Amino acid sequence: MLKRTLAVFALALLASASSFGQAKLVEKVTRQGDELVIPFEKYKLSNGLTLIVHEDHSDPVVHVDVTYHVGSAREEIGKSGFAHFFEHMMFQGSDHVADEEHFKIVTESGGTLNGSTNRDRTNYFETVPTNQLETALWLEADRMGFLLDAVTQKKFEIQRATVKNERGQNYDNRPYGLVREYVARALYPYGHPYSWLTIGYLEDLDRSDVNDLKNFFLRWYGPNNATLTVGGDVEPKQVVTLAEKYFGSIPAGPEVEAVTLPAPVLEKDRYVSYEDNVRFPLLQIVFPTVPRHHPDEPALDCLADILGGGKNSLFYKNLEKPQKALQANASHPTSELGGELDLTVISFPGVPLSSAEAIVRESLKEFEQRGPTEEDVQRFVAQAEARLINGLASVRGKVSQLAAYQTFQDDPNYIADELKAYTAVTTADVMRVYNQYVKGKHAVILSVVPKGDTASIAQADNYTVSEKGYQAPDYGYDGLTYNKAKDSFDRAMRPKPGPNPLVKVPDIWNAKLRNDIKVIGTENNEIPTVTIAITIPGGHYLSASDPGKAGIAALTADMMNEGSEKYTAEAFASELEKLGSSVSVNAGDEAMTVYIQSLKKNLQPTLALAAERMFHPRFDADDFARLKKQQIEAIAFQNNQPEVIASKVYDRLLFGERSIRSIPAIGTTETVENITLDDVKAFYNQYFSAANSYAVVVGDLTESEAKPAMAFLESWAAKPVPAVTFSETPAIDKTRIYLVDKEQAPQSQIRMGYLALPYDATGEYYKATLMNYPLGGAFNSRINLNLREDKGWTYGARSYFSGSELQGPFTASAGVRADATDSSVVEFMKEIKDYHTNGITPEELAFMKSSIGQRDALDYETPYQKAGFLGRIIKYNLDKDYVKEQAKILQSITKAEIDALAKKHLQPEKMNILVVGDKQNVKAGLEKLGYEVVELDMEGNRIESSMTNEPIQIEKSATPTKQKKSRKRAAEKSGK
Repeated sequence: MLKRTLAVFALALLASASSFGQAKLVEKVTRQGDELVIPFEKYKLSNGLTLIVHEDHSDPVVHVDVTYHVGSAREEIGKSGFAHFFEHMMFQGSDHVADEEHFKIVTESGGTLNGSTNRDRTNYFETVPTNQLETALWLEADRMGFLLDAVTQKKFEIQRATVKNERGQNYDNRPYGLVREYVARALYPYGHPYSWLTIGYLEDLDRSDVNDLKNFFLRWYGPNNATLTVGGDVEPKQVVTLAEKYFGSIPAGPEVEAVTLPAPVLEKDRYVSYEDNVRFPLLQIVFPTVPRHHPDEPALDCLADILGGGKNSLFYKNLEKPQKALQANASHPTSELGGELDLTVISFPGVPLSSAEAIVRESLKEFEQRGPTEEDVQRFVAQAEARLINGLASVRGKVSQLAAYQTFQDDPNYIADELKAYTAVTTADVMRVYNQYVKGKHAVILSVVPKGDTASIAQADNYTVSEKGYQAPDYGYDGLTYNKAKDSFDRAMRPKPGPNPLVKVPDIWNAKLRNDIKVIGTENNEIPTVTIAITIPGGHYLSASDPGKAGIAALTADMMNEGSEKYTAEAFASELEKLGSSVSVNAGDEAMTVYIQSLKKNLQPTLALAAERMFHPRFDADDFARLKKQQIEAIAFQNNQPEVIASKVYDRLLFGERSIRSIPAIGTTETVENITLDDVKAFYNQYFSAANSYAVVVGDLTESEAKPAMAFLESWAAKPVPAVTFSETPAIDKTRIYLVDKEQAPQSQIRMGYLALPYDATGEYYKATLMNYPLGGAFNSRINLNLREDKGWTYGARSYFSGSELQGPFTASAGVRADATDSSVVEFMKEIKDYHTNGITPEELAFMKSSIGQRDALDYETPYQKAGFLGRIIKYNLDKDYVKEQAKILQSITKAEIDALAKKHLQPEKMNILVVGDKQNVKAGLEKLGYEVVELDMEGNRIESSMTNEPIQIEKSATPTKQKKSRKRAAEKSGK
């Protein structure tokens, strides 16, 4: 357990001496020794806004988070989805920030941004270079205090359409996407704010109007219901001064009181079910438990881990390992007003869920009889400690924790209490919460079955929602008024950033082991962890010599993740969990990679386990049979998903049916059926070689500590590995549309592109990515502004180059509303053709240079980012200063060069356009576009083609766009 010795100053005495203007210092926490703590200062402004500042000068980066204590739990019956809808509207401009400018300004500043909504809170956040702190605060304050006059009916309608697309993409049309909705409706009483999802119901969005939305903002989005958290390379005094300037004059909103509700009481087990477009039946049993940070939460988390948390869980032993289920797990998600113990089983096709329910209930009885063990708790505690520490790897992670603790606990310093609560869990606690919340208690039992397979449900539905006894509360919407801040400065003046921060590329050390393995590393002592990635070139593409066994690399990696000669799979997992470490083998297209994550104090035993996993795999026959079956079932599952179908067929069009690159890394049913355990052993013995392998080390290790630690790799034999050869790729003689029928699909997946370039860091590929940035590489790109922001047809659209050492494609892609499929193809092509013909605008060129030129500050912050940077250097044999050369190219590149790149590398006349959608609804519209339409099956085999007589003129689309005007307005607003 980490020792908690904190310097906490509750400042009755110091407040007056340490205040800046309106802001009163409430608390200051510093680190004393090596305890787990996030240092901060907490202030309160006179309008009720809470300000938290975390000072961390390790990287020239600032993260700004504004968390409003409002989520879907503040909504009312018939008006669900408002909190999430408002998250979208908050990006649509305010009095002093033009339409679509929020994303543009932050991106142009080299930053990233987003927002998120859950049951209990909504947050908006930016990570920006240090010199853009004032700009971020200006933007957040403007939408807090000056939003409503900029909310128009037109914006409302476009974002309503976007939210509908999001619901369709992430819920209605995603396998098992409605599980939480069905559970929530059955678990919580009618009118309970958790009885609907954050996304809300479409019918509620349809019946709402812009005034409903404005009232929601006025009720819940005042500064007194918000926490502003700023962390990173800042001085607290400067942050407080700027917060006072931009937020201090915003009037407080109505008072917001805390809500507490009793846990649901279930009079009997509630069975509910629905049919879905899935292959595998799913069973979920849900018991109501306790809210977030309740004293019983850690013990319930531990109970979930014992029941279904990994290879040592009861569900794994009783369901997964004997192949009675594809997957089985348990979790304990909690929210502000309640929690749920979720027991989930994904069964095999044709297996009734009643049998899965019986095994779950038998497993609960088994737990009751054997009880939790000390080792169970030890594993759980170690993982909890590692999770909390790893969550602090970035300034965003630290700021997010501070904001959440303040919002829900009124205590930013809660991390020490949380660690103490988890490390104090005992076996008696776990048994007690089982008896209190599970034993003899009723649950919601949800069955999700393939369409037409109602016979597989666990039990007939016996529950319907009742409105009996419901009385709507007073949400306080009467008499709301919109009061704007009165300032002594001009808010319309966008703050001028300071000079760009000096970005320091990580100091790098290099070494070569005795077997010629190259090692590259950098020290990062912000948190006491170590991240190691060992890359073995080859991967899936090694199957090119025997494509009839494609998928063998993935199956070999899965087998290596089981047991070793010394440990069974369960014992191996137990040893890692007791250390809070992970060692995993992954197979990609071009390489296999061993990922190692450890707390520094546990590195040596973790590396000993890594050596076991890498060099002494068990290759057990029972494990092989189970994993092979799971891989075949995963292929069958993926083959029913439009996104996967689109990716697979698109690759086949690009690379040709004979190429290993056209076969997914997971393989096909036929190829995986061909693989034997002896094949896996032979693949491992032949290709898992030190030859050309390399390692990346990032973490709390000096060079002198890291080099000896990596010596465990020196006994690894460097067996020669043959080079992979690829078949010739098919040429594209003209642009065609390829259509794959996905019956009744409410959305269409669009992929369009062609083979372009291999990766290079400072040559044509890099310059092509610069060229693409305004077209489809940023949120404010032409493609996304058109299809998402102007039309509301998609949740997101983009274009990108994706080369590696091999020639890779240029791709434009989106999932679009089915009835806008042909129009979306028109707009995609219109944007690509216009950019190909007319090139970049001066405003776009300046935006691209500013955005990419300043984002280096964000590129090397976390261990994961540092490892990726070092991995590129060693993989492509780059000079460590290649980023300086990129910066020179970026700043010197001209409009003429970009225009020439667009003409050269955008090929609108020779593209594959793939549409996966409902043929009955989309084919006729596609045939009117003037391209040959070729029908393919879901494997990419040709069915038939058709050609219209008179091609239409794509440039003169019947679907007008306001995009160019909106871009012009945005440029004018920002002074361009």
